[in-house]
Amino acid sequence: MAKHPPYLCSPTLSFLLVIAAFISFPKSHSQQRQSPSYMGFVFNATEMPSEDYYDYIVVGGGTAGCPLAATLSENFRVLVLERGGVPYGRPNLMTQEGFLSTLVDVDSHDSPAQAFTSADGVPNARGRVLGGSSAINAGFYSRADQDFFRTTGINWDFRAIVFRPQLKNWQSTVRDGFLEAGIGPYNGFALDHVVGTKIGGSTFDSTGRRHSAADLLSYAKPSNIKVAVYATVERVLFASSLPYPAPPKQSAIGVVFRDQTSHFHHAVLREKGEVLLSAGAIGSPQLLLLSGIGPRPYLSSWGIPVMHHHPYVGRFLYDNPRNGISIVPQLPLDHSLIQVVGITSSGAYLEAASNVIPFASPAHSFFSRNPTSPVYFTVATLMEKIVGPLSAGSLRLASTDVRVNPIVRFNYFSNPADVQRCINGTRKIADVLKSRSMDDFKFYQWFGDRDFRYIGPALPFDLSNDRLVGEFCRQTVNTIWHYHGGCLVGRVVDRNLRILGIEGLRVVDGSIFTVSPGTNPQATLLMLGRYVGMKMLRERMR
Repeated sequence: MAKHPPYLCSPTLSFLLVIAAFISFPKSHSQQRQSPSYMGFVFNATEMPSEDYYDYIVVGGGTAGCPLAATLSENFRVLVLERGGVPYGRPNLMTQEGFLSTLVDVDSHDSPAQAFTSADGVPNARGRVLGGSSAINAGFYSRADQDFFRTTGINWDFRAIVFRPQLKNWQSTVRDGFLEAGIGPYNGFALDHVVGTKIGGSTFDSTGRRHSAADLLSYAKPSNIKVAVYATVERVLFASSLPYPAPPKQSAIGVVFRDQTSHFHHAVLREKGEVLLSAGAIGSPQLLLLSGIGPRPYLSSWGIPVMHHHPYVGRFLYDNPRNGISIVPQLPLDHSLIQVVGITSSGAYLEAASNVIPFASPAHSFFSRNPTSPVYFTVATLMEKIVGPLSAGSLRLASTDVRVNPIVRFNYFSNPADVQRCINGTRKIADVLKSRSMDDFKFYQWFGDRDFRYIGPALPFDLSNDRLVGEFCRQTVNTIWHYHGGCLVGRVVDRNLRILGIEGLRVVDGSIFTVSPGTNPQATLLMLGRYVGMKMLRERMR
């Protein structure tokens, strides 16, 4: 397999930029922060003019797009185009307890999560709301490893939206089980990515309320920014430079977007302006293809005018496979999302969650004194995610309508190294289940034996058999929603994230990554948006 291209930009330049921007956002704006639900610069796209002019157009108000736009608004006029609505005022979305229901309730056009099933047959979801996937995820906040930071220089945090979680019964048990299983040392509460067991940060505060990238827009300069929600970008607009004396070159000059009433609007760039794609690992390569940037023969087969031949758009797409087990404990557990992580040295991360789920059955109606009142039971999950992965997939169009999900195949476990890492992680799950900390979660069986009550498959009986454990990995594979790639650095964008061969167009999101940074990419993507915004401000000052 070809070696992955290097990341972003030189360590020296990165270091200087980090020092200049170490504490998240300017104090002058943080002192004037508005309540996010009443930001006066957020509009329904139907209220936007049919044509307007901006210095920067950010396509996608998600994890990277929000801090990017807030940063650029310091000195320039910025438009953010988000295809979903606002997150505030949606109880399911803004609380830990609503995490699963948000991912399940995907039928409505206004759902904050847009479902898609990969060609591998694995259900997945994309963020479709202001804040992007940071508004629908499990809230875990952890930096990437030090190698990533040494290469990129991205190294600061968003203290306004990151909190220390309070561990309750299941997470405390899992922490102890990880340590008993040899995932050490214990690193306590830490945002750093280091081998061992730790408590990570959370974007849920002590009351259980979610904070997302959308909160960071309250640091924007209100007079310099507009955010349009329910604004679906159809394509990027281009113009050719004059052919003399240099060969003609395509430059982005704006975008076309559609509102909820199917009216079209044009957002046009001012001089030296740029279109910044932050639509995610699915949205950004899809939009490039629909705009005529991709493999020439493929685009021609769809009847899409070719702006620039780019063979690698939509290629090298990755998703971190998730495997694990779920059990019903003897006693009810508190609801918890990802808070504790075990970072192993054998290529796998271990995490856990517990969810309180309503249950109804004929037996419930027969035995309950009040059959209309719901009965709840707890499902406790222990999962592993592999480092990497090395197995690469691709994205292709299913329609020329941008609202239709593209066809995505991740090719889980096509690389044998990924299978071995999953085998290692599965065996480590078994070690945790054997720990004394987990004894209280077992039920008495016949003849006095005790064992877990599984929901779904249990671990293979013979864990020493690589073939059996590898088959378990393939049959139980699921997603942990950390897909990335499709617009890789060195193949689609340069080290400054500009589209190769195109002027005025960059990609700033997880589609540029060859790996999912750390145990969860959320922190790195937030930092990436802020980092690129600061870098662009400095470029314009020269």
